[in-house]
Amino acid sequence: MPQKIPATVITGFLGAGKTTLIRNLLQQANGKRIALIINEFGDIGVDGDLLKGCGIENCTDEDVIELSNGCICCTVADDFIPTIETLLGRADPPDHIVIETSGLALPQPLVRAFNWPEIRTRTTIDGVVTVVDGPALADGRFAHDEAKVAAQREADDTIDHETPLSELFEDQLACADIVVVSKTDAMDQDRVDTTISGLGTRTREGVRLIRSSIDGLSPDVLLGLDAGAEDDVAARHEIHHHHHHDDEDEDHHHHDDAHHHGHDEFDSFAIAFGEISDVDAFRAKVEGAIRNHGILRVKGFLAIDGKPMRMVLQAVGPRIETYFDRPFGDAPRQSALVVIGLHGLNESAVREALT
Repeated sequence: MPQKIPATVITGFLGAGKTTLIRNLLQQANGKRIALIINEFGDIGVDGDLLKGCGIENCTDEDVIELSNGCICCTVADDFIPTIETLLGRADPPDHIVIETSGLALPQPLVRAFNWPEIRTRTTIDGVVTVVDGPALADGRFAHDEAKVAAQREADDTIDHETPLSELFEDQLACADIVVVSKTDAMDQDRVDTTISGLGTRTREGVRLIRSSIDGLSPDVLLGLDAGAEDDVAARHEIHHHHHHDDEDEDHHHHDDAHHHGHDEFDSFAIAFGEISDVDAFRAKVEGAIRNHGILRVKGFLAIDGKPMRMVLQAVGPRIETYFDRPFGDAPRQSALVVIGLHGLNESAVREALT
């Protein structure tokens, strides 16, 4: 029987650093042919476009596949399985498949999908990597919410599950083989140690906790784990799911996942506009919109007046990063952003604030 092609699932909350991790992974692939499946959340395939045409050896446009028809854990049968089958059926199949989930997707349904008969004999999950934003966690984001909910649960027996953000975060930790604490170069050693120590109490026994800086991590660290995650799904339990996954009713359970995992707790919309003449002034607009409207994430591209290169903008909470990545070439000189926030985000007010 031919050797199974390994797949690595990279998950993590919004803006944790998954795309940066993958770019560095590709740059250090040393000839290994890696195919990417990216589950973008929003109307603009920002992450996919960042990785496509990036000039990295052995990474062609055909090796980067976006699933933009909805959350990967809700579209397994219609979207993900056929995509995997296409990759496996290529005349030159990849050496390794990397799957970047949306920050809103649960990893567990994806792990279960690798037991589908169409792909089970041909691929295996080498490992699940959960990326955690180190500075954010050290500052109490999400961890603060969890503590508050835990205190409420102790005081009130009627509260039977946590906030959606906490549930997503805990499920991503529960499924991991490796937890990568990103952006540790922006933290002092004591904060890094405290953060990693705290995460160690929330993961399964044997899970590796690794710190990462902007330089990324070697493929030797992330690939070749041989975890076979699809064979021990029960050990990677969802904190807030209570399904019985009988083989004869698999399709029913995918519908359950879509219903229960909190997608309706988030709003996402795209904004397209023209060139920007003053980068600093626009950055101030973004800062103000995030501060005034409780935006979780802003990401996209800006066309800067007089500059041939497009500017990437990524914002998570109050932190905003910008850099030029490549020339527009023949593409329209247009700016485009995706905004993600909790349900009830005032879209018209945010649009007015940013344009």
